[in-house]
Amino acid sequence: AELRDEILFRQPESTHYGDCPICCLPLPIDTDKSYLTGCCSKLICNGCYHANAVRELEQKCPFCRHRFPKTDEESDKNLMKRVAASDPVAMRQLGGKRQNEGDYDSSFEYFSKAARLGNIDAHLHLSVMYEEGKGVGKDEKMQMYHLEEAAIAGHPRARFFLGSFELKSKRHDRAVKHWIIAAKLGLDGSIRVLKQCYKGGLVSKEEFAAALRA
Repeated sequence: AELRDEILFRQPESTHYGDCPICCLPLPIDTDKSYLTGCCSKLICNGCYHANAVRELEQKCPFCRHRFPKTDEESDKNLMKRVAASDPVAMRQLGGKRQNEGDYDSSFEYFSKAARLGNIDAHLHLSVMYEEGKGVGKDEKMQMYHLEEAAIAGHPRARFFLGSFELKSKRHDRAVKHWIIAAKLGLDGSIRVLKQCYKGGLVSKEEFAAALRA
């Protein structure tokens, strides 16, 4: 348990999104500011996507140079190609699609495969499924396992949810640690919660200032 906590409360160097593969700058945690390509499953910042759109006469992927699909049918075909190639991002996408369709068993299967192949978002999805008992039986131990795996890999929202869970369990010191890590990863919601904690005396002035500077 001690070793697990040491790993769990280590500040990640960056979020689970990593860097844009084109400009190599850190990707924003706001997903509206990046674009996921359907041809090669690369997450590209909006700046690089826009620069490519301005430069190219025919719209092509800025990473793999394939032509962008023009129809939903083409997009679905590309997705299934990536799934057949064991692409974890595509598997997570297909898991989300099956979930929206109400097919929770298939959704759980694809999220599980994506998580095993290293997709961090899939861990968060699995945590929610274990919590709600959709596609799998309710299991708090597995819920927390996948939530912690996502947080360790730099998922800011997973880290925030861990803080909320610890707060409900009256473990305030652990909750604050999670929120400070999430704030340093750029999650505004954690800053707001830490502000309330500072007012309530749960966070020191130095800790709050450090979170604001991150």
